[in-house]
Amino acid sequence: MRKFVTAAAVFVCTWTVTASAWAQGDGEKIGDNVGKLLGGWARSLYVGIAAVVALMFLLNRRFADLAVFMVAALLVGGFVMAPNEVAGTIRDIWQTITG
Repeated sequence: MRKFVTAAAVFVCTWTVTASAWAQGDGEKIGDNVGKLLGGWARSLYVGIAAVVALMFLLNRRFADLAVFMVAALLVGGFVMAPNEVAGTIRDIWQTITG
């Protein structure tokens, strides 16, 4: 019974994600649509978790740890969510230094 419920839940979740990506139009680009959909969910989840952890540091009055966490969260978020922009910025800084 448990396997049936698990299989049904996986089927419903997969169908929901695929159907919403299909409904965005361009049915031949379903992979891109699913990628964009899941990427948007991942960004929201990352920001939400970072906010909750930052709030825990703030409520416990651990301001030094909060500052370190915020810098780390910004760096990781930048590298993961905007790799092309970060690469362009690093390239521009390197060109400025090396002339």
